[in-house]
Amino acid sequence: MAADALAIIPGAVLRNLADKLYEKRKNAALEIEGIIKQLSTAGEHDKIAAVIGLLTSDFAMSPQANHRKGGLIGLAAVTVGLTSEAAQHLELIVPPVLNAFLDQDSRVRYYACEALYNIAKVVRGDFIIYFNKIFDALCKLSADSDANVQSAAHLLDRLVKDIVTESDQFSIEEFIPLLRERMNVLNPYVRQFLVGWITVLDSVPDIDMLGFLPDFLDGLFNMLSDNSHEIRQQADAALSEFLQEIKNSPNVDYGRMAEILVRRAGSDDEFTRLTSITWINEFVKLGGEQLVPYYADILGAILPCISDEEEKIRVVARETNEELRAMKSDQTEGFDIGAILIIAERELNSEHEATRIEALHWFSTLLLRNRTEFLGYLEGIFEPLLNALSDPSDAVVLLVLEVHARIAEEPHHFHHLVSYLIHTFHNNHVLLERRGALIVRRLCVLLGAEKVYREFSTILEKEGDLDFASTMVQALNLILLTSAELAELRSLLKKSLVDSRGKDLFLSLYPSWCHSPMATISLCLLAQAYNHASSVIQSLGEEDINVKFLVQLDKLIRLLETPVFAYLRLQLLEPGKHTWLLKTLYGLLMLLPQQSAAFKILRTRLKTVPFSENLKRTSSANPYSQILQVTEDGNRNQDTPNYSAINFPFRLQQFESMQQQHRDHLKNQLQSRKSASTTVLTQEIQRYEESHSSSVPEISRPPSRASRVIS
Repeated sequence: MAADALAIIPGAVLRNLADKLYEKRKNAALEIEGIIKQLSTAGEHDKIAAVIGLLTSDFAMSPQANHRKGGLIGLAAVTVGLTSEAAQHLELIVPPVLNAFLDQDSRVRYYACEALYNIAKVVRGDFIIYFNKIFDALCKLSADSDANVQSAAHLLDRLVKDIVTESDQFSIEEFIPLLRERMNVLNPYVRQFLVGWITVLDSVPDIDMLGFLPDFLDGLFNMLSDNSHEIRQQADAALSEFLQEIKNSPNVDYGRMAEILVRRAGSDDEFTRLTSITWINEFVKLGGEQLVPYYADILGAILPCISDEEEKIRVVARETNEELRAMKSDQTEGFDIGAILIIAERELNSEHEATRIEALHWFSTLLLRNRTEFLGYLEGIFEPLLNALSDPSDAVVLLVLEVHARIAEEPHHFHHLVSYLIHTFHNNHVLLERRGALIVRRLCVLLGAEKVYREFSTILEKEGDLDFASTMVQALNLILLTSAELAELRSLLKKSLVDSRGKDLFLSLYPSWCHSPMATISLCLLAQAYNHASSVIQSLGEEDINVKFLVQLDKLIRLLETPVFAYLRLQLLEPGKHTWLLKTLYGLLMLLPQQSAAFKILRTRLKTVPFSENLKRTSSANPYSQILQVTEDGNRNQDTPNYSAINFPFRLQQFESMQQQHRDHLKNQLQSRKSASTTVLTQEIQRYEESHSSSVPEISRPPSRASRVIS
């Protein structure tokens, strides 16, 4: 066949085809084109095949670069000469040209682009059967190191795009795997090449690129963080166009794309995060039931973005979160409350307050809509929710309490909650000091003050750590006396001696309040049990009146001047009717150091009491003595007519018993400290003696008996 070709093509033409000068090669190609036209007209296709074989084997595949260049231009000339009949010879013409795209010589690669361009111009649509191979070659040439080759490849690329857009033989199904394999390439030239093809194919009405979007969507998002501004713009433009198509399309595979968007929402690149969240926002609005199985994943992407540094991302994330939470998908198949709770629990540990707050809103929403299912997962999430009560943010703590309040509608959950709070306060006194009032007040609002205080009292009554019990009771007592949220509870306690409900509350609080003398006295003042308050004061021993006691007493005296105790101050206008109140206040006055501010405050208040003329004064003119006269005269003046409704002698024994426990506890602590100090001191003395006995010089020691005998 080679011999036939040599007989067809003159030797001079073949020599010029391999010449180093382009003009000679070009003229030789024109000669070959003319010969091929004659052969085509005569229908001698065997000879044409022989010429193609010669150009391939002796030229295109030659080790000589100029021969390869001549072979490429010769193959293009054959195609031009064949014109409409070129299609039947393409399987011989195209492969050697494609092979030349990998040539080490950049000029050969350039002429390969030129040759294929000329071939494509002739065959047009018949060229499609080689599209995948040509696309692969163009993808590589788009990143060629030689600028001329890149330029030639771009010209060829434009021609191929034109051919594809007008062809009805192009197979998008075969092309997509090729595209998908290359979407994560980092080379900027290749990326431009790929985005260009995606945009062109998407513009063809007969090609459904949207249906294959999940196959290359991740790659497009990856390009949004490219260093090249142009590539970022091209990728963004392509994504914007696809998003618009999604809005207008009735059939979209939201699920697969949602998975991609969730991953990309966590990107380090700000623009990628914003685009991802924007897409998710549209998906939540458009996806409907298709997205239900992906709610947890979407939520996991949204919640961190709510605290993003970029405001645009935060705004879109918040909007998306609200849309998602507002959707009524409870009964929809595929709705996984457990997965959503896992995400919400995870985000409770976020370093950002806004994210933690939104996570808690999800707990509240799910508890409200799916209470039964929520409680089924409570064992796994109750502990993290309890731990969240130690959150540094007040807003977070208030929301946590709302969630707990909803959970605590069941009695055993309520008991668990209060027990945990006491346990937490026991281990974290700083939390009790800084956040205790906030937590207790909010719980009282959400669950009812009486219910909360009764539960606290029941648990604290059995508290083994007496020091903590005293501290906790003092804190609860201060909240009771100062918080507006507990006004109704105080009103109920004021009726303790005349109302059965008030009495029950008083008796419920009293045992635990006995841990603190000042809390007990405060409780009695609230309940208007002034006789018992006076008895409590009289029962105090020397060891009870310490610095802590005086600090608490100082607070109480100041609180007596607040609106909470306005009723008590008004009762002082009738000293004859409320003599036990006077005795109680004078008892408190006697316990205060005279130089203290509290002493002056209380003494000033007592000086304003209008004593009546029928109360006889003693020779010392001491108001306190007249009170003793009245109160000791058969106990004629009781604070209330139903004072005997409560067994106060028993309560006094209860108080004294608890205080004795505290005294014994204090003695044991002092003995333990003394014993520990003695032990440490003994060890120090022993070490000191050992160190000095070993370091005494031999000459300073007295002579032994043996040495004296010898001397």
